[in-house]
Amino acid sequence: MGNTLQSLPHSTNQTQQFQDQQEEDQNQEIPEYENQAFTCEICIEPMILPDRKFKNKNKCSHPFCTDCIIKYIQVKIEDENVGNIKCPALNCNQFLEPVSCRSVIGLSLFVKWCDVLCESAILGVDKSYCPHRNCNALIVNECGGNLKKSKCPSCKNWFCFQCKRVWHAGFGCEESGELRDRNDIAFGNLVEQKKWTRCPRCRHFVELTEGCRIIKCRCGISFCYKCGRQVHQHWCRCDTPSVCCVWCFRIFIVIIFFIFGVMFLIWDTGKHEHDNV
Repeated sequence: MGNTLQSLPHSTNQTQQFQDQQEEDQNQEIPEYENQAFTCEICIEPMILPDRKFKNKNKCSHPFCTDCIIKYIQVKIEDENVGNIKCPALNCNQFLEPVSCRSVIGLSLFVKWCDVLCESAILGVDKSYCPHRNCNALIVNECGGNLKKSKCPSCKNWFCFQCKRVWHAGFGCEESGELRDRNDIAFGNLVEQKKWTRCPRCRHFVELTEGCRIIKCRCGISFCYKCGRQVHQHWCRCDTPSVCCVWCFRIFIVIIFFIFGVMFLIWDTGKHEHDNV
């Protein structure tokens, strides 16, 4: 069906790796020109300590303090839901590098940034969030087609990909919001297990044990038990062999009438010639 986009785990190992990376970034050799004091162009505060200056890896270098950059990134992610964050400097077309910023912004904000980037990467893809409590995993339709009953790869529970609700066995998407008690859910599971079909007019469930698939409902209409579509003849278009047989029978009838018509014309022509003689 599809895969879920997993968030970065908040485990002890992950936190330790993050701290090690942060110490490694701090211990990197700072160029001589970066050791000078500067004035942040955002807050206009003089900064004496060189480690307070933000460095966007090797893409660009501007006099911004880390506190202002953290607030800038936080607003872009949490308020504007932007993943590709441009450098705040005027006339600079470079983007901030998430990996180089992770030691500055912290693990929590870095994870949110990664989630926003993942969502923006699949913006035009058919997707859904798992509706089950304590899950809410993002699931992508990788197979294509019109998905309905789907299983969440994260929590392993079933849900409807169309209406984005918990799976409503035996009921349509428009009726799933009306389910209230456990009896409705149990009956829906029974309908799905027995593969009962609903009448397209009165919406009553019908069970076919044997016989023809064209059902005559008590409301007066006929419908196909296989596809649930109303029919006005004793066959349905969903049954390809039946359709072929019906059309072959129709063609055979036309040929028979044509042959009899030709024979009648020949007989009538011969009779007139005999009368003329």
